[in-house]
Amino acid sequence: MADPSGVPPFKSFSATMRVDVLISDWRSELDPELSVEQKETGLYGRAWEAYQEGDFGFGLWLWHECDRLQNAFQGSVREVTRVVGPGRYFGFSHRKAVAERVPLERVYRPRKGDMSTPRTDAYVLPQYQLLCVYLVKAQSGDPKSKALLEISIGELDERRRADRFVTHFETFRRLLERPAAPVAPAPEVAAPSTAAPPPPATTTPKKRATRRKAS
Repeated sequence: MADPSGVPPFKSFSATMRVDVLISDWRSELDPELSVEQKETGLYGRAWEAYQEGDFGFGLWLWHECDRLQNAFQGSVREVTRVVGPGRYFGFSHRKAVAERVPLERVYRPRKGDMSTPRTDAYVLPQYQLLCVYLVKAQSGDPKSKALLEISIGELDERRRADRFVTHFETFRRLLERPAAPVAPAPEVAAPSTAAPPPPATTTPKKRATRRKAS
């Protein structure tokens, strides 16, 4: 059964390094005569198709691409949709589904001074996406994610000025934590009455008028 939110059934989660290599190959195949926006539309379309086939690794790229374009268009989702194509904006439902599937144990988190190269099967996420992953997994009851989220949240104030993508995490957090819409109670149906029906109304027959004979 299709998901009403448009999220495809999950099949696999390609590591970000594999996704980046394929995106680079697809970019090199684009017609050089195309405009910048046409190239972005075509590239996004290829990644969208891979995501629709169930590879959520491409979802991470689509997610970040939408946010990059939104920053470039001064926050206009309409302009982003114009570039990526109708029905292809990577909205909250897609982001939440992808965040739930990210294998946290394989996420690469470099430390200060760390010059090592991540493994090819690792996941390298922008900080704001990683915060969204922590938030979703913490809400599901994962204690490690909750602890990592609390540590990272403490650094947000100083990061907000330097990282324009932090605002996208804050939007995601508001949407995830908003209360669910109350379910309206079903209208009460009156039970059928068991009382006896009232007796039919009776009418008194009118007396027939008699004519007096003329004397």
